[in-house]
Amino acid sequence: MSDTLIRVICRNAEIKFTAVCTTELVERARQIHRTLPLATAALGRTLSAASMMGRELKDDNGSVTLQIKGNGPLGTITAVGDCDGCVRGYLQNPAAELPLKPNGHLDVGSGVGVGYLMVIKDIGVGEPFTGTTALHNGEIAEDITRYFAESEQIPSAVALGVLVDTDQHVKQAGGYMVQLMPGATDEDITRLEQNIAAAGAFTTMLEKGMSLEDIARTVLDGFELEFLENTPIAYRCGCSHAKVTRALISLGREELTRLRDEEDGIEVTCQFCDKIYKLSKEDIDVLLIAASGDSETDE
Repeated sequence: MSDTLIRVICRNAEIKFTAVCTTELVERARQIHRTLPLATAALGRTLSAASMMGRELKDDNGSVTLQIKGNGPLGTITAVGDCDGCVRGYLQNPAAELPLKPNGHLDVGSGVGVGYLMVIKDIGVGEPFTGTTALHNGEIAEDITRYFAESEQIPSAVALGVLVDTDQHVKQAGGYMVQLMPGATDEDITRLEQNIAAAGAFTTMLEKGMSLEDIARTVLDGFELEFLENTPIAYRCGCSHAKVTRALISLGREELTRLRDEEDGIEVTCQFCDKIYKLSKEDIDVLLIAASGDSETDE
């Protein structure tokens, strides 16, 4: 199944549903960042969540940034989801390893540790909205469920999964997000809870060959469904030489002068895609002229 995002609503209940298959983009992230299985699972879950949350934004220039800051060996995990569902991300320690849990699953919760989840929603104008909640258990899906309940007062159920094969490549990845809108009845909630419990793990459903539409029908069994969207998604980094030079100019003349005098050129590596941008001393001289112009304008 190609990487895809679907959105569904229930005609006869106040429920909305989003699901993603992210197998290819999580594998792309694994290759870029050379992650070992524990980091692959943690970053992959975060990327899947960022894709679904980014697609919720109404603004064409909007994005959602998820930052998971725990005290576990994985360190900080960052993922950005754009309004079209495309994502990018990285984590602090891609080589982190821990023993498997007794059930044979990767111990993402211990890898993340204790800390907090920060969600930054930027619609391109004004100050971004920022919400922060304590991590529930570090497994990421439950942490995002808590964020929605505490920061946005939206009752939600989030399922995320990454299945890593024996050769470390990503076999299945994705997740779903069910949210209750005002007006959902106790009967609807009970039925939904029963469906989710019976459905089982998201990656298990993918392994059975179920499509995202099949998964929606399983999780929302008994409701009348209206499929709103089926759109391709991908791992996408928007870095460029122009963005790198703007970031360097923002350092100011003093720091640029130090870099020019102390280094034989510099290399800037994009955190999201590991692309390297090389700048010579002559390039830095050009940036210094630009920085001078900015300073004069500011005055």
